[in-house]
Amino acid sequence: MKKSWWKESVVYQIYPRSFKDSNGDGIGDIPGIIEKLDYLKELGVNVLWISPMLESPQDDNGYDISDYRRIYKEYGTMEDYEKLLEEAHKRGIKILMDLVVNHTSDEHNWFIESRKSKDNPYRDYYIWREPVNGKEPNNWGSVFGGPAWEYDPQTEMYYLHLFSRKQPDLNWENEKVRQEVYDMMNFWCEKGIDGFRMDVISMISKDQSYPDGEMNGGLYGDFGPYCVHGPRIHEFLQEMNREVLSRYDVMTVGETSGVTIEEAQKYAGEDRNELNMVFQFEHVEGQGSEHGKWTTEKYDFQEFKKVMIKWQEELAGKAWNSLFLGNHDQPRSVSRFGNDNPAYRETSAKMLATCLHMMQGTPYVYQGEELGMTNAYFTELKDYRDIESIQYFHEYTEAGIYTPEYMMKCLMLRGRDNARTPMQWRILIRPALRRERHGSG
Repeated sequence: MKKSWWKESVVYQIYPRSFKDSNGDGIGDIPGIIEKLDYLKELGVNVLWISPMLESPQDDNGYDISDYRRIYKEYGTMEDYEKLLEEAHKRGIKILMDLVVNHTSDEHNWFIESRKSKDNPYRDYYIWREPVNGKEPNNWGSVFGGPAWEYDPQTEMYYLHLFSRKQPDLNWENEKVRQEVYDMMNFWCEKGIDGFRMDVISMISKDQSYPDGEMNGGLYGDFGPYCVHGPRIHEFLQEMNREVLSRYDVMTVGETSGVTIEEAQKYAGEDRNELNMVFQFEHVEGQGSEHGKWTTEKYDFQEFKKVMIKWQEELAGKAWNSLFLGNHDQPRSVSRFGNDNPAYRETSAKMLATCLHMMQGTPYVYQGEELGMTNAYFTELKDYRDIESIQYFHEYTEAGIYTPEYMMKCLMLRGRDNARTPMQWRILIRPALRRERHGSG
């Protein structure tokens, strides 16, 4: 395989809201990231993947973008971002931008225009369908719970949102949409970024017949066969490569839930001119229940081992592996795959790090992983902020699928908020412990 800088890098993911607060307002920010660049360099980090920092109403913590060319005001300014690029590059650290182009916020100007009328020039930027028998166009459910369609009384039609109702899906069949995306990507590449992590990129192509999905024991039909690895996905990515990626020395990694070995080779094969690598999720999604990830069942480590070996062996020489155990969407890896009891937490964290960094591929370290940070184990629903956790709690308890008590246990083990608590820059030592270590007199 060809030698490339991204094959020799260690990537560190930053979730900006909870990474480092520089001004005491309780929200992490870009100056806070700049403050910690020396720390990251000392860790041996070569690349920073930073979750979205663009203008957003924060319905899904920044993955609902309302302006692709403005920095979210609570994180800082464009000048702050340009300084981050400069300071990171001084230290030999590259910056990956989180590219969210399956959907926008419903507060993006494109969607504001789109919903005004059926003949608006922006109407076809999104996916609108007429009601069927007075109801949703099909039975698809959203990733975050509830239906994947939202009725808009202004034009008496439904729009598709595979995620939150405030995240309408872009219509990638529209050439104008694709060109808008490529123009935006070129804008950021010219700013000096070093690549893209592409959010749910495998979902941008949809089966245009929009059929009902299988129920699979849930409340709604499964959109997966019609929206994941869709009919034009590789055509779109090859076009993106021609229009943007091939013009710069950038790194790309695609989020491709449900990807197979064969499909990964199509996305990331060296002669395919699409992406450098993809995130597969078999090791973190393969051990759920009939209700997806919401279960309290323990992980089968024999199965975990088989999955990791499979991706190492079957992708070798064909496409490059990405390696991760945690991210902003997953519970803390030491709580999930190790033992976060104080007696074993540190040993577990070291074991997992050894496993991750000794495999072939590019390792991704999520903020706090290097400290062995654990799940938060919130015991009350009011402490949760994640839209997915809150919506599924209400949906499953109201439908009688789970009791409130059991669903709370599921959230404690599997909820996304576990990864989004503040980075622990200071460790407070209890007085009694301090006396034990340093003597009481």
